[in-house]
Amino acid sequence: MGLRPHFRSTPSMIWQTSRFQLDLSRPCIMGIVNVTPDSFSDGGQHASEADALRHCEKLLEDGAHVLDIGGESSRPGAQPLSLDQELQRVLPVVRGAVAMGAAVSVDTYKPQVMQAVLDLGADIINDIWALRQPGAIDVVARHPACGVCLMHMHREPQTMQAEPMHGDVLVQVRDFLRAAASGLRTRGVAAERIVIDPGIGFGKTVAQNFSLLARQRELLAEGYPVLAGWSRKSSLASATSRSLADLATLDVHARMVPSVAAALLAVERGARIVRVHDVRETVQALAVLDATTQACNNNITQGEQQR
Repeated sequence: MGLRPHFRSTPSMIWQTSRFQLDLSRPCIMGIVNVTPDSFSDGGQHASEADALRHCEKLLEDGAHVLDIGGESSRPGAQPLSLDQELQRVLPVVRGAVAMGAAVSVDTYKPQVMQAVLDLGADIINDIWALRQPGAIDVVARHPACGVCLMHMHREPQTMQAEPMHGDVLVQVRDFLRAAASGLRTRGVAAERIVIDPGIGFGKTVAQNFSLLARQRELLAEGYPVLAGWSRKSSLASATSRSLADLATLDVHARMVPSVAAALLAVERGARIVRVHDVRETVQALAVLDATTQACNNNITQGEQQR
């Protein structure tokens, strides 16, 4: 099935999901499927069921291991979507994606949507609210095996960038994710089902986002796999634009190269899952990283043998 990434294995780590045990000893690529008219990057491009399912097929051909389907935009300032609207957008696409035989994640914070997609066979709940909405933790705790991604978000999408975080952002993010995971564990959810996400762009300044990347390895001490979601984020545009005018007008597709670079750096710093729009390019970049790492290891081995 198209390109498939071939990465050097690291010590075994399994992400237990509804239908699959995902091997995270190799980087896992989560392809983004926005079934929305207003997402900051690709809103409207895959809004119909047919377009969304064609996009799912392409992402799998390009090398994605997981399809992450979302019906509500979480861009800064986005307005909440009604439950009925989200269900109408998401359920037909989830039904079709589950039939493709790959792992399916659903990006939602509404417990009713969580239950509906799990009933259809979805594998992972990816929640920007980290199951803080009433009833959300109950849905996941009742399920025998679904995977869950807990993300850190400061404030809420409508206000998160109006007043970003202050102080040492990594400590605050780490403590929040530790507490969220611990709360889930006390409800009987196995550690193997849990992944954590520092929430790049969700209520952080540009400098804070890059601080989270630079110090990402500190999050690994919590013992959970880390998901990195840098794809097409405005911090990348800010770092690569030559002027404020460039930043204001930079087309999101011009952020592809910075996005791939950020995914590469995240994996190098221990992320086991990268959530991306540009799957094929990310697969290619990570293959280069893997080849380089293998060459380094071979040189070390040969040096030791010659001693």
